[in-house]
Amino acid sequence: MSKLKDAIYGFAIGDALGVPYEFKERGTFNCQTMIGHGTWNQKAGTFSDDTSLTLATCASIKKYGVIKYQDIMKRFTRWYIDGEYAIDRVVFDIGNTTMSAIHKFDGINPFCGDTDAWSNGNGSLMRVLPLAFVNNITDDEIANVSRLTHANKLSIDICIKYVRLAQDIINGNAVELSYEEPIKSTGFVKDTFNSVIYAFSTTSSYKECVLKAVNLGGDTDTITAIAGGLAGIKYGYDSIPREWIKILRGKDIIDSCLF
Repeated sequence: MSKLKDAIYGFAIGDALGVPYEFKERGTFNCQTMIGHGTWNQKAGTFSDDTSLTLATCASIKKYGVIKYQDIMKRFTRWYIDGEYAIDRVVFDIGNTTMSAIHKFDGINPFCGDTDAWSNGNGSLMRVLPLAFVNNITDDEIANVSRLTHANKLSIDICIKYVRLAQDIINGNAVELSYEEPIKSTGFVKDTFNSVIYAFSTTSSYKECVLKAVNLGGDTDTITAIAGGLAGIKYGYDSIPREWIKILRGKDIIDSCLF
């Protein structure tokens, strides 16, 4: 079984775990399994924009074998307008910076991300995991994929750091991870990455990692998806609870995008 499948299923299930709890304050809930409804009133196992945009990126790489920035942005636009890569073609969540970039896209120039410091949500970090599986991908290419929607240096640097960390885990390299206290599980890209490293580095199984991530509260779907991607790589598809895989919706969409 491919590491990409490990990663993307780990990511999507983390996303679906977090969807019902998004924006809920830490300590006001206790997630122990996959449920539905909650914040977005979605059926259990429904993934959000995090997985849809990750799958759009996967699908582009699958078609071309390399990074085609314009094609990726066209796929993001089709997701936003037509619900491509979304379950039941329903788009129920999108970050403001990503939405702004899609509105700016003219079909030609794909680099639509803002550079200002206020544009450092986690909207590019949440979709770059497939880049870890592209042979010989450069830091500049990773940076450009972030620039499609998020062009500030902080977002770019954290995207590069995440992709390189994922590659180290794929290759079985020793990794040294550190995080800052206190853990702020917000949508700010630095807080998100810090929360991911905390959940991943202080647990020893896929299930433990994603439950720790979601119970941090705040931006639960994105943080748990990103942590779940790393945990999926480390522990493998077979480590994911069978019940969660069974409940996960959109498996046909996921499988069609894997390369």
